[in-house]
Amino acid sequence: MISHIFCLVYSHVQRLTQPVATEKLFFKTFTIKMAAKFSGQPGANMQQLRLLIATEFPPNASGGGPAVVRQMLKDWPMENLFWWSCLPDVPDRFGRRVQKHACVAIPWKCYPRKKWTSLKSAFLEHLWTPYAARHLRRTLQKLQPDVVWVIPHDWSIPPLAKALAGKWPRYHVTVQDYVDVHDNPQRFGFDRCQRMAAMADRLYADAATRDATSHPMIADLRACTGADAAQMLHAGLEAEDFEYLTQKSSRPANTIQIGYAGTVLVEEVFELFVSALASVRSTLPKRVELHLFGSHSYAGRRWFNREWMVENGNLREPELLARLRECDWAFAPMALTDDDPRYNRFSFPTKFITYLAAGLPVITLGHPESSVMKMAAQYDVGLTTSANDSSKLNEQLRAALNDPSPWNSHGKEIVRCARVEFDAERMRRTLHDCFQKCAAKG
Repeated sequence: MISHIFCLVYSHVQRLTQPVATEKLFFKTFTIKMAAKFSGQPGANMQQLRLLIATEFPPNASGGGPAVVRQMLKDWPMENLFWWSCLPDVPDRFGRRVQKHACVAIPWKCYPRKKWTSLKSAFLEHLWTPYAARHLRRTLQKLQPDVVWVIPHDWSIPPLAKALAGKWPRYHVTVQDYVDVHDNPQRFGFDRCQRMAAMADRLYADAATRDATSHPMIADLRACTGADAAQMLHAGLEAEDFEYLTQKSSRPANTIQIGYAGTVLVEEVFELFVSALASVRSTLPKRVELHLFGSHSYAGRRWFNREWMVENGNLREPELLARLRECDWAFAPMALTDDDPRYNRFSFPTKFITYLAAGLPVITLGHPESSVMKMAAQYDVGLTTSANDSSKLNEQLRAALNDPSPWNSHGKEIVRCARVEFDAERMRRTLHDCFQKCAAKG
C-alpha cells in the first residue's frame, strides 16, 4: 500500500516538473542553434557543450582506439567532459582528466577471456546488461549532456543499444572495430556475437551523425544500414607533426632501426618477418635492430633474439612518437590469410598513422584485401608485400633495407598520405561539427 502511494506521488511530481524540464531543454537547443547560425564558423562554440563519451574503455585506457578519442578531445575543457565506461580507469597513465567518470564496472573475473567464457557471456548478456543500461540511463538523467559520443566496443554494445537506440536522439557514433572479430565469436558465442553486431548496426543507423575507422568500413556500414558517415575518423597528424615532416631530412646512422608499436596480434606473420630479417641481417651494410614498444613482453617467445631486439615498454604517446623518430623504418603486419575478414578488411591499425607522424617508411605485410594494405598500396610509403614465402620476403627486405636514404625515397608520399587521409585538425573540426548537429537535435 505504501509503495503504491509512493508511486502515485512520484508520477504526479514528474508530471508537474516535466514542462519545466522541457522548457529548459527547448531554450538550450534554441541557444545552440542560434550560436551555430550566427557564429560564422560551424562548431565555434563546441567546447561549451557538455559531452559524454560512452564506451567500454575508460579515459586513460591503452591501445589505439582510446588514443584516437583522446586526440580528438585535444583542448576540450575538463569541466564539460564526462565519461561512461564498463571498465575502471587508471587515471595517471595518459593524463586524460574528466569532470565525472561513471563506471559500471564488469567484475574482472566475470569478463569472458579464457575460462568459462560461455557462462560468463550469458551472465553479462542476461543479468549485467539490464543493470548497465539502467546505470547509463541514470547517468544521462543526472549529467544531462548536450551530446553523447558513442564508441560501440564489445560488451558496451548491449547496454548502449538498450539505453540509446531509438530513445536518445543526441548521439554521435564512431565505429572503431566490429565485435565479431578475432576470437570473440569463440569467447562470447557465435549467435551472441551476431546479436551484438546487429545492435551495433542499429546504434550506427539511429545516430544523429556517425563516422568509422576506414574507408572500407564506411562502405560496408552504408551497405548494411543505408546510413552514410561524415568522415573516416582515426588517429591523425597534428600541425607540429606536419612541421616536423617538412623539416625532416635523411640522417647518417650506423644502424638500421626498425620500430614496432603495440601488441603483436598476428604472431605467425610477425615470426615470418623476424625470420626473414634474421636471414638478411648479415648481408646488409649496417647492423639491424628491431625495437618493440608496448605493454606486452615478448622476451620469452622463441623468435625473440636479445642480440638485436630491444623491448622499450609502454610509453606515453609523446614519448613513443619521439622514440620512433629515432628509427629508420617501421613494421605494420596484418594476417596473410583472410580467415578474419571482418578485422582484416575493415579495421585499421593506429600504429600505421603513428609511423607516418614519425616520418618512418613502413614495411606493410599482409593480405592484399586488408584495409591497411590497400592504403599502403595507394601511397608509396615504403615496402608493401603479401609474400608468405620466406625466400621472396628475404629478397624484398634486402632490397628495401639496402636503400641508403629511405626517407628520400618515400618521404613525399608519406607526407601526401598524411595530408590527404590523416589530418587531425580537419578530422577534429568535422567531428565537432557533428557534435553541433547532435546538440541541435534537442
